[in-house]
Amino acid sequence: MLHLERHRRQQMGWLRASVLGANDGLISTSGLVIGVSTANAASHDILVIGLAGVVAGALSMAAGEYVSVSTQSDAERAETEKERRELLTQPEAELREMAEIYKERGLSADIAETVAQQLTDHDALSAHLRDELGISELVRARPVQAALSSAASFCVGATFPLVTAVLLPGQNGVWAIAGVSLLLLTVLGGSAAYMGGAPVAKGALRVLVWGALAMATTALIGELFGLQSTG
Repeated sequence: MLHLERHRRQQMGWLRASVLGANDGLISTSGLVIGVSTANAASHDILVIGLAGVVAGALSMAAGEYVSVSTQSDAERAETEKERRELLTQPEAELREMAEIYKERGLSADIAETVAQQLTDHDALSAHLRDELGISELVRARPVQAALSSAASFCVGATFPLVTAVLLPGQNGVWAIAGVSLLLLTVLGGSAAYMGGAPVAKGALRVLVWGALAMATTALIGELFGLQSTG
């Protein structure tokens, strides 16, 4: 019978990249737009700066995720090759190692040896990767998937503050951009916490606090430079 039960751990790779990208898109773009808006930039300049920020940010997120996850993937491949060689050159030692792992997890010596032998006969490499190193298909690193998820979610998150800035240009839109972005950050943080099995309120609050801090800081910088440029 097929095992159809799904667990949150199966979603963690793309979920982490997507949440990180959307958070960064919202926070960085809203902060950027608020900063240049409070510096009295023209509407056209705000749009150009915002679009440039979205493109640069999405590519940066994609590159960062790809490099990071590729490094993890390289490490997994190296470990896989090492285990494959050890299974070929010292199968008895590897079998004893597996039995010890199962005994440490609570099985009796006889059962642990039986389980180790049966799993080795079935697929020795997969058994060692999963039970010795914690590597399985469910959690294996996927660089391209992580990069695309991160870049796409960054663009989605960045769209909302940028569209708000276009619809409400200048100083009038600053509070609207902040309000929309903080609301979406709260929803995103809470949703991500729920999907990951964490407390919803805690997940929403920590994203909200960091988003508000980023926007307040860029608004202050915009005010200071705006005052200097008009002085």
